[in-house]
Amino acid sequence: MKMLVTGATGELGSKVVETLLKTVPASQFAVSVRYPEKAEGLRVRGVEVRHGDFDKPQTLDSAFSGIDRLLIISTFGDHETIMRQHTNAVVAAQRAHVKFIAYTSVTNASQSKFFLAPLHRAREEAILKTGIPYSFLRNNWYLENEIGSIQGVMAGAPWITSAGTGKVGWVLRQDLAEATANVLTGEGHENTVYELSGKLMTQEELTSALGDVLGKEVPVQQVDDTTYANMVKGAGVPEAYLPMLVNTQKGIRDGGLEIESNDFKKLLGRSTTPINEALGQIVSQISKTGN
Repeated sequence: MKMLVTGATGELGSKVVETLLKTVPASQFAVSVRYPEKAEGLRVRGVEVRHGDFDKPQTLDSAFSGIDRLLIISTFGDHETIMRQHTNAVVAAQRAHVKFIAYTSVTNASQSKFFLAPLHRAREEAILKTGIPYSFLRNNWYLENEIGSIQGVMAGAPWITSAGTGKVGWVLRQDLAEATANVLTGEGHENTVYELSGKLMTQEELTSALGDVLGKEVPVQQVDDTTYANMVKGAGVPEAYLPMLVNTQKGIRDGGLEIESNDFKKLLGRSTTPINEALGQIVSQISKTGN
């Protein structure tokens, strides 16, 4: 059985690869990357590095050749770009006679009104139409997405949000990587959907845990969307990112990420990393690197 991880040099993909290297021989899987030179470190460790660019379908035929189990890590961009890239990947998987596709999706993609859900829903549907056995890994919100806010708090700023009382199942990428690797290597995951969420928490509950880690009270400033956009822009966030950040806050406020699930226990045999421990890891990382 030969497995392949796409996007293997990305933030999630690299953690999936590192997890695989702890559990299976390097000869059993390959990686597909847009820029093979960035994966040279994997090549010297015995991992087969293949050139696969979702914008260049001809590269995907060789990238997916001889692959039994494929992990497609979702790409990011505008609607047209995302769907073109994803379609190229799925059609190439069909041509290569891939026997199983795992795909990293988003919470409750088939029904959610969260702004990211429609694109993930379309990508899930594209895989369903192939008839290839699948597993949809519906990831909640990366705790690492909050690093900018955590840095601000560490520097003395309040926690700014317009998410109200909406709850999020924050989870570390490492937990998601381990769950993903287990699906890719394990049996019995054909035609499954996993809702991969940490414990649901409000912004206030998250910042209370952060305060425990930092040893200080973290003030939370609940504002409206316009004020939120202006404040994060004033903090140096590029204007191009503002719509996404505001939509995230609105989606959380409207309950778009509030999905209870015990699927992590099914895949890992444990719950996600406790929030205080997870925040402690991030704070330690920020302190060591300065970013």
